[in-house]
Amino acid sequence: MSIFEVIMLICFGAAWPFSIYKSIKSKSVDGKSPMFLMIVLLGYLSGIMHKILYNYDIVIYLYIINFLMVSIDLYLYFRNSKLNKE
Repeated sequence: MSIFEVIMLICFGAAWPFSIYKSIKSKSVDGKSPMFLMIVLLGYLSGIMHKILYNYDIVIYLYIINFLMVSIDLYLYFRNSKLNKE
């Protein structure tokens, strides 16, 4: 386990609750990119796979938490996009 990996995941992870909150409150897709969110998901998924296959440690839970938060934000993007069309 690297303390720098932990700090990186905590710092990145700290941003997602604000993004989710903004998506819930505004019900808008302004400023959101589904492609960006999917690329970030791929990055977190790659980190999870690396932890499972090569270096399993407790840091995997930070990857999973971040992956779940980005997944929620992506879901909200599609939900809000549908709401905006109606």
